[in-house]
Amino acid sequence: MQSVLNRRLLWVGGKGGVGKTTVAASLAILAARRNKRVLVVSTDPAHSLGDVFDRTLGDTPRRLLPNLDAMEIDPDSEVEAHLNRVTQQMRRFAAPEMMQELERQMRLTRQSPGTQEAALLERLARLILDDDAPYDLVIIDTAPTGHTLRLLTLPEAMAAWTDGLLAHNRKSAELSGVLKHLTPSRGQDVATPFDNPTEDALSGLDERTREVAETLINRRRLFHQARRRIEDAKACSFLFVMTPERLPILETQRAVSALEEVNINVAGVLVNRVIPREADGAFLQARRVQEATYLERIDTLFKHLPRSTLPWLATDVQGIDVLESLADKLEHQGF
Repeated sequence: MQSVLNRRLLWVGGKGGVGKTTVAASLAILAARRNKRVLVVSTDPAHSLGDVFDRTLGDTPRRLLPNLDAMEIDPDSEVEAHLNRVTQQMRRFAAPEMMQELERQMRLTRQSPGTQEAALLERLARLILDDDAPYDLVIIDTAPTGHTLRLLTLPEAMAAWTDGLLAHNRKSAELSGVLKHLTPSRGQDVATPFDNPTEDALSGLDERTREVAETLINRRRLFHQARRRIEDAKACSFLFVMTPERLPILETQRAVSALEEVNINVAGVLVNRVIPREADGAFLQARRVQEATYLERIDTLFKHLPRSTLPWLATDVQGIDVLESLADKLEHQGF
C-alpha cells in the first residue's frame, strides 16, 4: 500500500478507539523519512493527535520532525470565526436597533446542531484545495465517511439554497411588477411577469440579497472543487483502520461500501492490535481463537482491498520514539 503515501491527500479513519490517530501519526513519520513534506491534521476536539505525539498542538502547523508538521483544528474556533464573518456581513444591512437581536441569534447559532460541522467542512475544503501549501502529502485524521459524504453532497445542497434564494427574489420582483401594473394610476391591467431565464443570475437583486447570493455561490464553488479533488483517485485515497472485533468490522464495511458507491478510491484497510504470536497465557490464547474468526471475516469482506496488520503493543502509544517503531512496522507491511 505504498501508493497511499504518493498521493496528495490521505484520509485515515475508522471507528473511535481503533487507533486511527496512531496510524495517521506513524504514516506521517514514515512519509517524512522519505523526504516528503507532510502535514498531519486532526479535527478531533479531544486533541488525541497531540497526545499521541506527546506534543502540544494548535490551530496552526507545528514542526515536530524534519519534513513533518502537525496541527489540530479547533472546531469551536472555526465556529467562532465563521459566525464573526456572518455578523460583520449583517452589520452592513441591519438597523442599529436590530443588532442586539442579531447578536442573540448568533449566540444561539453557536449551539445549533450542525453549526460546528459546517464550519469544519469549510475549513477542510479550503485545506484540501490549498495547492500553495508547502506540503507533498496532507494526512487527515478524522471520521472520514460522514465528512466526506457531506462534502460530496454539499454542492447540490448549496445549489438548492442559492437557487431557492434567487427564485424567491425573482418571485418577489415578479409580484411587485404585477402589483405595480394593477395600480390604477398605471392605467394597465397585468404586465408580463419578471422571469427571464437568460439574464444574469444576480441582476435585479438588492445589495443585501446580492451579497448573500454571492456568498452562497462562492461556497458552492468551494465545495464543488473539494468534491472533484476527493473523487480524483490520483490525488486522494482513504485508509480504514479497524481492530479484529465485531463492531469495528461492521462500521468499516458500511464506510467502505458508502465510499465505493460514489466511486471514491479506498486504498485499503489496516487491522490494528492483532495479538502477537509470542503473547502467551490461557486468556490470550482464548482471545486469539476468537480473533482468528474475525481476521478470517475481514479477509472475506475486504478481499478486494489491500490489507495489513499491526500488532497489539504491550504499552500505550505516546511519544515519537514509539511512533518511529510503528513506522518501521508499517514499512515492513508494504507502506
